Amino acid sequence: MKLKRYLVLLMLVIFTFGIVGCGGQNATDKNAGEQGKADIKGTTIKVIATDQYDDLFAAFKADTGVTVEYLDMSSGEAIARIKAEGGKPMADVWFGGGADAFIAAKDEGLLEAYISPEAETIDPMYKDKDGYWTGWNLVITGLLVNNDVMNEKGLETPTKWSDLAKPEYKGEVLMSNPAISGTNYAIVNGLLQAKGEEEGWKLFKGIGQNAPYFSKRGKEPSQKTIAGEVGIGITYIDGTIMKLVDEYPVEVVYPEDGIPWVPACMAIFANNNNMEGSKAFVNWILSKKGQEFIRDANGSIMVRPDVAMPEVLKDVPSERYLKIDVSAFGEQRDQILAKWAEEIDK
Repeated sequence: MKLKRYLVLLMLVIFTFGIVGCGGQNATDKNAGEQGKADIKGTTIKVIATDQYDDLFAAFKADTGVTVEYLDMSSGEAIARIKAEGGKPMADVWFGGGADAFIAAKDEGLLEAYISPEAETIDPMYKDKDGYWTGWNLVITGLLVNNDVMNEKGLETPTKWSDLAKPEYKGEVLMSNPAISGTNYAIVNGLLQAKGEEEGWKLFKGIGQNAPYFSKRGKEPSQKTIAGEVGIGITYIDGTIMKLVDEYPVEVVYPEDGIPWVPACMAIFANNNNMEGSKAFVNWILSKKGQEFIRDANGSIMVRPDVAMPEVLKDVPSERYLKIDVSAFGEQRDQILAKWAEEIDK
């Protein structure tokens, strides 16, 4: 009887210390996690960005304590420079640009795989299945037309991509170089997918004959259009472009033969200097708060299904979105750009 009582007491003691021990371990783990989060405060991440996002980076810093230093360069410039430097990362995060460059960077082994918990509900077509890059907004494209220029020269407003190859538009169509601009590469690849190789390349040869040159930045076609230097700019469409409609004699045209689109992506560079800060950035951008901040600031279409369409783009005819295989952006990039350089941008 005494032996049984001692055994019961012994089991109670072991059980009690076990609970305390487990509780202590959980608290330690929790504190370690909180400490890990606190460690990024006061640190800095370097971000390659295809545009200036000062307000966005300031909002991220306010929430996380992490400062963003950014390098402004296009997707083509970024990947060329990284390759030239032997894959050594010049930054921690790559933010903005079309999926083609990110797919190429993944294949080159330049990116770090990271699947953010905030990416769970994002459509698979907007992200890499292995987590090497994630889309954060959907970039749609179309035409910005200067009505004063068109009226002065007696030109009709184009309604289709195929119109841009007509000889009457010679000198009036401006497009960015798809080797430099991820958005314009998406236009080329998307229309080749939709129209087929023969019809697609015939279209771009016509555009090439009408374009005075191919610009080096994605913003230039819209800037030259509002300045009246050309009548038609091939451009991305978001709230910043729609604002121009209120300020200049221009209008946005969504071509009847389809709206090319591409996810604007972000990725973490492998072997960077602030991996935890980089992950925090990705998480914040994909959070509902981050997505709503970007939508409201830029009038952008976001990838989270629980973030509503921006008011300025509510009339976009989404039924015209091209059916696009995003994976082909990377697979066909070298071949398409080589043909572009040889036959279009001579």
